[in-house]
Amino acid sequence: MTIVSQEPILNKEELFESELLPHADALYNFAYHLTYNEEDANDLVQETFMKAFRFMSLYEKGTNAKAWLFKILKNAFINEYRKKAKQPTKVDYEDIIAYQDADEDKGGVAYDLREDIFDGMMGDEITIALNRLPIDFKTVILLCDIEGFSYEEIAKIIDIPIGTVRSRLHRARNMLKESLKEYAASMGYKKHE
Repeated sequence: MTIVSQEPILNKEELFESELLPHADALYNFAYHLTYNEEDANDLVQETFMKAFRFMSLYEKGTNAKAWLFKILKNAFINEYRKKAKQPTKVDYEDIIAYQDADEDKGGVAYDLREDIFDGMMGDEITIALNRLPIDFKTVILLCDIEGFSYEEIAKIIDIPIGTVRSRLHRARNMLKESLKEYAASMGYKKHE
């Protein structure tokens, strides 16, 4: 007697929709923490989904779809970062003209750039401290403490040994602890002896 699986066979589109698309929000959050820009984060997520769809034949149903997507996103980010690092800085002439025109429209109104900068800095000190971490350390914190991946999954996502994951995580947490020490004291937290 042959046992036939009762599970329906999903086509590429159905598998993509059921297993990969539910992770869109988590991918966006990770991409935003890598890029600090909504448009770049959206582009990165879109590129990730395009690559995932193109290589659906490599995905095994029931495996960790989220980890697979995060690895694709991380690789896309690194490739884009390398490409941008090799390009000279580009300035759009139209942007300069628009900026000058807008500046002239203000007339004699005094504008304090420091006010704009400090307004953007107020708020979530933890996010600011996290964003100041070097990318290798920030990545492991995001994947472990924010996204909840195991050390083994993180090692696979960013292609490093599990011992390196543990080491980076330990160092990243210590860096955060050090940079948030004054903030914690100002919020009334005391150092435990």
